[in-house]
Amino acid sequence: MYRILTKKSLNYNVTQMEIDAPLVAAKAKPGQFIILRVDQGGERIPLTVAGIDKEKGSVKIVFKVAGSTTQILHYKEVGDSLCDFAGPLGNPTRTDGLKNVCVIGGGVGCAIALPVAKELKEKDARVTGIAGFKNEAQVLLEEEFRECCDDFYLMTDDGSRGAYGNVTLPLKELLEKDERFDEIIAIGPVVMMKFVTLVAKPFGIPVTVSMNPIMIDGTGMCGGCRLTLNKDGRREIRFACVDGPDFDGYEVDFEEALNRSRMYKAFESHAYEETCHLFSKIKD
Repeated sequence: MYRILTKKSLNYNVTQMEIDAPLVAAKAKPGQFIILRVDQGGERIPLTVAGIDKEKGSVKIVFKVAGSTTQILHYKEVGDSLCDFAGPLGNPTRTDGLKNVCVIGGGVGCAIALPVAKELKEKDARVTGIAGFKNEAQVLLEEEFRECCDDFYLMTDDGSRGAYGNVTLPLKELLEKDERFDEIIAIGPVVMMKFVTLVAKPFGIPVTVSMNPIMIDGTGMCGGCRLTLNKDGRREIRFACVDGPDFDGYEVDFEEALNRSRMYKAFESHAYEETCHLFSKIKD
């Protein structure tokens, strides 16, 4: 069993937990993920590693309460335990040899972008951070980003905090001013990563995107996390769990990825509502 060591609300529907998992912490690196089950009969869900403390033997996870499993997980408290916590899975984000990097996070993806930015800074890279949210209520980890970024841009869709607009606006301005990044690393909603890639393409800057589609086993057996890549005129199938989660943004078929990501929205919403009703009855 994997005990919850700390629990913290990052905003009104995003929660951070620190899990006692020494074997996972000993091997995990930024960019990798774990698959957990809350209880024996529970669903398996993938969550990207949001922080590692090797000395303490703990791993941080950050999740948005969006479906039934994340709702159940959210109700767990410090001292409670999770049934399964398997990992690390996937490949770590490449940070070696990079000297000037732009790290872009969108929404809850910022929690995943943060450890990448920290590792780059620890390796003496110059880090430009851009974080985007819908509004002020959804902003998270702002101070932590400012501490590890040489330059930091906070954007909100409605301008309620930081600057008005999305993450592509400061990126385009920087590129038009001839800022030559070694790489752009984008982590967040698929549509955000798509437009980051489109903005960067005319400037020839390499773009790495972190893909987190539906996963079941995390070992490449089920095929649920498959992606289509366009490589030198050929279409190739890859699996985010074993070949990723990081991919070359210029190769990803974003339209297919977006269509696949929408397939289970209705089911997720229904399961979330049923779980909410269940917890309401328990409280009553």
